[in-house]
Amino acid sequence: MRIGMICPYSLTVPGGVQTQVLGLARALRRKGHAVRVLAPCDGPPPDAGVTPLGLSLPTAANGSVAPVAPDPSAQLRTIRAMRDEAFEVVHLHEPLAPGPTTTALLTRPAPMIGTFHMAGRSLSYELMPNVVRYLAGRLDDRVAVSEDARQMARDSLGGQYDLTFNAVELRRFDDSSTWPNEAPTILFVGRHEERKGLRVLLDAVALMPPDVRVWIAGDGPETETLKATFAGDPRLEWLGAISESEKIARLKGADVFCAPSLHGESFGVVLLEGMAAGTPVVASDIPGYANAARQGSDALLFAPGNHEALARALREVLRNESKRSALVASGRERAEEFSMATLADFYVGRYEHMLELAAQRR
Repeated sequence: MRIGMICPYSLTVPGGVQTQVLGLARALRRKGHAVRVLAPCDGPPPDAGVTPLGLSLPTAANGSVAPVAPDPSAQLRTIRAMRDEAFEVVHLHEPLAPGPTTTALLTRPAPMIGTFHMAGRSLSYELMPNVVRYLAGRLDDRVAVSEDARQMARDSLGGQYDLTFNAVELRRFDDSSTWPNEAPTILFVGRHEERKGLRVLLDAVALMPPDVRVWIAGDGPETETLKATFAGDPRLEWLGAISESEKIARLKGADVFCAPSLHGESFGVVLLEGMAAGTPVVASDIPGYANAARQGSDALLFAPGNHEALARALREVLRNESKRSALVASGRERAEEFSMATLADFYVGRYEHMLELAAQRR
């Protein structure tokens, strides 16, 4: 099958949707399908199977910044690539994000499926309800990665959405090296913005023993303020933006992976990555994370924003060897339930069904 996969976000900017798109494309190729990913890129494409559509424009979205490409040149490249590739099926991730996915909906070169990732609020949904409902109506199939994402899409756009999930590429963790550490180490990975809860983690670390170390990956609008606020703590190592391979190696090398987000997370794939790495996970108890982790079994979940509860959970994992081992064992089993290979099989079934319906309409 010849599949076109379109991502509205720059593939050279770290992000959950981008990771899902690239991982799913690789899994589908391993199953014998020809997959081409169309997306903005602000540097060299991260994969040989990517057609870059131009540079992105950072745009405020859902309490964060989305690297989208709404400019005319990106839309012309999208139209040309779809014409040249003659896809049998087109798969749109966040189909109503401004840029290539909405262009694909307008031109509709082949049967189209849309995967809805976002939970929370969408300004475009609220300001242009008739436009987004019209565009959504051009999809042949719709799925959502979580109940929160499905509810948001259904309330704003109408229509039916089957549930799927975000997935993790287990083989990438099996094949990766492990980053060394010399002390009990906590890892944070994410954009440094309010909703990701990094400040909550840093407040919790102030209550932790002096031998603890914290790796802080990523950057964002809060980086400099947080660095200045916590400048006196030598236990903090600010890594800046890191590559995907370094992220996996540090996940495997850390003693605890911490995800203290406050809100706005549709599905906790980052938790699954920690589980796949064989690292105990401590995360905030928000609906998006509860989709991936079961409290006390796959991860320790704490009340969002409560730095004292977070400190207690971190101390328990670092001190209690039996608890840590149990979390690792259960977490690995949980990650296997959400493997990218399984997700690829799910989508192949949807693609085939769309093609069957299209053939019947001819």
